[in-house]
Amino acid sequence: MGSLPWNADSQPLMLAPMQGLTNEALRACFIENYQPDIVFTEFVRVQGQSRKRIARADLAEIRSHSASIPLVVQLIGHEAVALAAAAEEVQAAGCRHLNLNLGCPYGRMTTGATGGELLNHPEKLPALLMALRRVVQGSFSVKCRAGYNMSRQLFDLLPVYADCGVDYLILHPRTVAQKYAGQADHDITREALQKTSLPIIANGDIDTAEKGLSLLSEGVAGLMIGRGALADPLVFQRLRQARVSCPDEVRQRRELAEFVLDLIPRYLAKFCGERQALMKLKDVLNFIPHLQFQKDLGKLKRSTTIARFQDLLVKNFLLFQQDRHC
Repeated sequence: MGSLPWNADSQPLMLAPMQGLTNEALRACFIENYQPDIVFTEFVRVQGQSRKRIARADLAEIRSHSASIPLVVQLIGHEAVALAAAAEEVQAAGCRHLNLNLGCPYGRMTTGATGGELLNHPEKLPALLMALRRVVQGSFSVKCRAGYNMSRQLFDLLPVYADCGVDYLILHPRTVAQKYAGQADHDITREALQKTSLPIIANGDIDTAEKGLSLLSEGVAGLMIGRGALADPLVFQRLRQARVSCPDEVRQRRELAEFVLDLIPRYLAKFCGERQALMKLKDVLNFIPHLQFQKDLGKLKRSTTIARFQDLLVKNFLLFQQDRHC
């Protein structure tokens, strides 16, 4: 087993990998301002037929991580030899912690099943997991769904994960077939805690500090939060301070505005031109669920310049003064 990327006596709070969203600029924003304990890359595609298994840009991003907060690189692929070679490239680039994506519901390459699609081919998993375990010197984890189309498939796979040397499991208790419909069923998470000695990180629909604290009290090793952190970037601090009360709307708007305003210069520096940066900022807004914000978020999404986007953000969120409560 490799060393875990957190202290044994802690319950880590992780920023989830979200494809198209958790780029290095957004990760840096969270690390500097909101302090998750661990961050993940977006999934890194492993090339099956290339001498270089990982794209040059992905390796450059991995090398650029200099924060003290651990970075976990998430791989997505379908060939044992290619995944093992990719893991060695990642470690040579300076990252000790690797994760295999077995959860993405859109994970099919033209030459084979990847991501959550691999749960439809469970016979392939031992070879992939063992190939990675043999070469990963640090921690090796799996991020998985509860099953492909049956949520209880998880309980057949728990012994496979353990026998193949997985260090910890990140569980999103939906099926792959569900994609993001319905609700994550954390009764499955609770049952899994009773059926394996693997540390389980709970993931999926943890959109309030109250939900997160409830899961932590029931024995999960930690939490992974994605969309909930975009909607409430301070959720990590609320969890650490065990604050479950909902801030009023004025404060929610101000906190959200401060988060997005901080992203603007980071995105302008990262992406090629104002138009691409603006599109990426709008992608972040698509994951803000607050119903009372949707009208004003719609105005932001219709902005055609960064200047207009920023003006509307300040006017409708930072300077919002109505005294209403959630």
